[in-house]
Amino acid sequence: MKRLVLATALVLFACTTTAGLALAEIIKVGAILAVTGPASFLGGPEARTLEMLTDEVNKGGGINGNKVELIIKDSGANPEKAISFAKQLIEEEKVVAVIGPSTSGETMKVKKIFEEGATPLLSCAAAEVIVNPVAKYVFKTPQKDSYAAQKIFQTMKDMGISKIAVLAGNTGFGKAGKGQLLKIAPTMGIEVVVTEVYDKKSNDLSAVIAKIKANKDVQAVVNWSIVPAQSIVAKNMRQAGWDVPLFQSHGFGNIKYVEAAGAAAEGIIFPAGRLLVVDELAADHPQKDLLTKYIADYEGAHKEKASTFGGHAYDAFIILKVAVEKAGTDKDKIRDEIEKLQNLPGTGGVFNFSAEDHNGLGIDAFEMITVKDGAFVPYKKM
Repeated sequence: MKRLVLATALVLFACTTTAGLALAEIIKVGAILAVTGPASFLGGPEARTLEMLTDEVNKGGGINGNKVELIIKDSGANPEKAISFAKQLIEEEKVVAVIGPSTSGETMKVKKIFEEGATPLLSCAAAEVIVNPVAKYVFKTPQKDSYAAQKIFQTMKDMGISKIAVLAGNTGFGKAGKGQLLKIAPTMGIEVVVTEVYDKKSNDLSAVIAKIKANKDVQAVVNWSIVPAQSIVAKNMRQAGWDVPLFQSHGFGNIKYVEAAGAAAEGIIFPAGRLLVVDELAADHPQKDLLTKYIADYEGAHKEKASTFGGHAYDAFIILKVAVEKAGTDKDKIRDEIEKLQNLPGTGGVFNFSAEDHNGLGIDAFEMITVKDGAFVPYKKM
């Protein structure tokens, strides 16, 4: 009789324990990031940001009481690796969503995989073609290329500039940006008189600079890339004694580019989110507290300057967190909740998604920024 009672008690304990474990669901979140390699200045801050946020959420009890398991795959900015990791995360790890990739080229290569796998993708890459046309399961957090181009051209018009040269790296981001610049320029009274594309691995662009400098009509240069060549363009222009204004894309939002270019970075103008000029924001600005906290947390933990790139991962995580809080772990319901999110402050702006807009940011998400004394400051203050 005692043995029967003991056996029954053990069975009841096992059932109770199993039921308890069932309640503690693990939320698997994937990430495909260029943590190492040529785009590590993107993927590194993104990975560190996601790890920081995951730790913070889990210490606070998780999402809806469930712990988050973050699975980061380092693509090294290699599209083939990104493809392999995308399939692995969806088919083997059974993640609820994936954050990344870091680059536009990788993202474009994996879009179809996420559509077919019915899994939300929150890209940290900037090319507008990622979300235009809209793909059901694909979203992105960086601001749109077309809005960046419009902000640049408006600033040029205010400066009396009407004829420009366009440089672009031969990456997915560079090609997409070049396309936007050429498309939008004539609608805003800007003439592109010369265009050049350079290899993303270039460490000397003096020949390209000499070629466009020979065209005496050029009043300013726009360089569109996310590679270290952004700094090289600036240095080669100044070495050639060419002092026309240099505009960069929103891919310039990392102070390391300024440090690499040295004195040649002085005066560069580019559009970016408000993370780089948070001290200039009014106390009641909807992004002020969020940006201040993110910068303090990130820089305190990692002893390096926060960048807009880490901010893109921050936004992706927060968007996903809010969606999971509302939808649970059903991937289709998560997708639906992301698409319905409104008035959600992030580092890149205030997000307002819809069925027609899987980026959720308007042109007002951008500020024009310049480099003064080796630091980022609002251009309007100059």
